[in-house]
Amino acid sequence: MSVHVLAPGLLSTLQDGGRRGWRHLGVGSAGALDRFSHIVANRLVGNPDDEVVIEMSLQGPRLRFDRSARIAFCGGDFAADVDGTDVAGWRRVDVPAGATLSFGACRRGARAWLAVAGGFAVPRVLGSASTDLRGGFGGMRGRALAKGDVLPVAACAQSMDKGLAIAPWWIDPTPDLALDQRAVVRVLPGRDALDPGDALFAQPWRVDPASNRQGLRLEGKGLRLQCPREAVSEPVAPGTIQLPPDGGPIVLLADAQTHGGYPRIGHAIRADWPRLAQLRPGDAVHFEACTAEDATRLACEQRQRLARIGYAISARSAAR
Repeated sequence: MSVHVLAPGLLSTLQDGGRRGWRHLGVGSAGALDRFSHIVANRLVGNPDDEVVIEMSLQGPRLRFDRSARIAFCGGDFAADVDGTDVAGWRRVDVPAGATLSFGACRRGARAWLAVAGGFAVPRVLGSASTDLRGGFGGMRGRALAKGDVLPVAACAQSMDKGLAIAPWWIDPTPDLALDQRAVVRVLPGRDALDPGDALFAQPWRVDPASNRQGLRLEGKGLRLQCPREAVSEPVAPGTIQLPPDGGPIVLLADAQTHGGYPRIGHAIRADWPRLAQLRPGDAVHFEACTAEDATRLACEQRQRLARIGYAISARSAAR
């Protein structure tokens, strides 16, 4: 089967779990900005956790399915309908052949991830189908989706020919993604100390419009280093918080470069990356200090919640 792109939305790309094992050669990971939402969407339709999905930003696409399909989208709160019937996120939806799935604007948050049972059958580059926008490879020839694109979907063993069917149950994404609460991101200490040491945590920061999948640029009272040093290019990774000369920190995301010369003043813990992925220009974010022990505990708790979600989905599927 195939999915036809009638309208691409603001920025829609194909992403999977990311490109692993190539950073030492200068190749970034790419992949879904929010692995929690990405994994839940795939589990809802019966896909492996790393399967290829459509990541949409702020304004979603309009898609036509030439055959019946099972879908789910998770992440931010997007307006969506199938041929005029409203559908919501965090649940599975069976759409009939010929149906059009239309996404509107994101009402809360910034991004969502659309999974289709079987996954999108696009070539892997260096072990991943993720779109690397800066490198220009992966996904649909290294670019965002465009009107007229046809996305092949791998064969799915499930037969869905009963028309539109919306599951009466859904997944609760809290506390991993609580969009009605203020955005708080916990931070491990970096190599370069600030003056004063708690300056990053002393104020809320606003997301600059220049932010993208490479990093969130933040606005606020400029920071300064305790001990300024000569800029040396050093390894960085998603989650690294850099401090450029203007004093406004940058939180690196999935499309982050592999090396950088800006001082590293902290690292956003992995458990809070889902919340980072939902920040849009103008949103406020608060940082809090975190220890390595707490970061490990929070990551384990998130994995445990994902495991429970997987069990719940499997139980629901078996009960049908």
